[in-house]
Amino acid sequence: MELVFDTQFLKGFVSADEIEAMQAKVTAAHNRLHSQDTPEKEEYKGWMTLPSEYKINPETEKIKAAAKKIQADSDVLVVIGIGGSYLGARAVIELVQSKNYNLKAKDTPQVFFAGNSISPAELLDIRDICANAKKGFSINVISKSGTTTESAIAFRIFRELLLKQCENEKEAFGRIYVTTDKEKGALKAWADEQEVQTFVVPDDVGGRYSVLTAVGLLPIAVAGVDIDALMSGALDAITDFDKPSLAENTCYQYAAARNILYSQKQKKIEILVSYEPDFTMMNEWWKQLFGESEGKEHKGIFPASAVYSTDLHSLGQYVQEGERTLFETVVMFKQPKRDIEIPPACEGGACREDDIDELNYLQGRSLHSVNNTAFLATAIAHYDGGVPNMILTLPGMDAYCVGYLIYFFEKACAISGYMLGINPFNQPGVEEYKKNMFALLEKPDKNGGSANKQRKAFLEDKLKNM
Repeated sequence: MELVFDTQFLKGFVSADEIEAMQAKVTAAHNRLHSQDTPEKEEYKGWMTLPSEYKINPETEKIKAAAKKIQADSDVLVVIGIGGSYLGARAVIELVQSKNYNLKAKDTPQVFFAGNSISPAELLDIRDICANAKKGFSINVISKSGTTTESAIAFRIFRELLLKQCENEKEAFGRIYVTTDKEKGALKAWADEQEVQTFVVPDDVGGRYSVLTAVGLLPIAVAGVDIDALMSGALDAITDFDKPSLAENTCYQYAAARNILYSQKQKKIEILVSYEPDFTMMNEWWKQLFGESEGKEHKGIFPASAVYSTDLHSLGQYVQEGERTLFETVVMFKQPKRDIEIPPACEGGACREDDIDELNYLQGRSLHSVNNTAFLATAIAHYDGGVPNMILTLPGMDAYCVGYLIYFFEKACAISGYMLGINPFNQPGVEEYKKNMFALLEKPDKNGGSANKQRKAFLEDKLKNM
């Protein structure tokens, strides 16, 4: 499949010669990524071979069978997880199906995502929906350890509701699907003890790269998305982006261009833009992928996002005339999922000749064509305003194309991280807020230690003197 990388709106900001000059750096990053001699802290490269192993992976048929069971016996699936444990699945479901998936008439269950915040209002709204589900609901809890605070709280609450709704524990636990470590952890131990069906979070795949494992594939399949097609798109991307040559690899061209904009042109913010609201959660997935991978050692492009033309009426002013520290990457699709022509002005069934809304000049044009025109007009305006634009164009928004795009961004992110000089597969900074929260909540220390009490006292004293 052809993903077109259009640099028309990079001219004057990044030249072809500057991109070509990055070849040595790109080759070094490529060799490091593909090396079998992997340092311990960079071992999370299992995502690279997931598409090629998909057909022989014994979990594939288990995922499909579980999805069919959930579709048959549940009106609702609650996916409990945070970060990479939910963003990828939700992104794919909304992009392929619709952001209004749960509201549409369909023969597959509603899919809600819980355990990704500590908001009681949001969690209770979903619990109320589950309580009123005619056929009942199922749970897919996703956590490597089982002790992640947000997800563990949600699992307790939804498990309690499931036990109340079902006649016995066996029936309730037959509606729970656990995606966790293959051998260890609190959640794995509980699932084995209760004989709950489990799926594996691979040891060599980090959370933000896990959408093409059972972490993402089970809820995606429940929502009726063709996971075979999704993985087929990712598999073709492996082949298309396997060569280190910049001239032959659009994925590496994108990585090189964004590195130049950051390190040589002082562009510190990248806005991922789409003109499709169904892309909103893909924006969120992309922000975690790049933010958690690159934001280290006081380095990294800040990942932001927008959905146009909606955000042109809010962020548009800043993008056009604010600080010139940003660039845009725009994802476009040649074919929409659906389209409609703009009708003539009518009232009471009779067409009118007047033009109150001043839209008669668009009569008969497809809305998709108008959307594309909005893109072109915006790209020109932002380019003229000093904002570089990179355009990525795919044929459509089907599962195959989405799988292809996912792998494109995953590999571009890994290469970008190495070019930046950091490890794109760890996230040490994520732990800092957790340490403070556990101390302030007075979580007991392991082995009866007093570290949390000491940290709490330190934090309270810090707050008093701020």
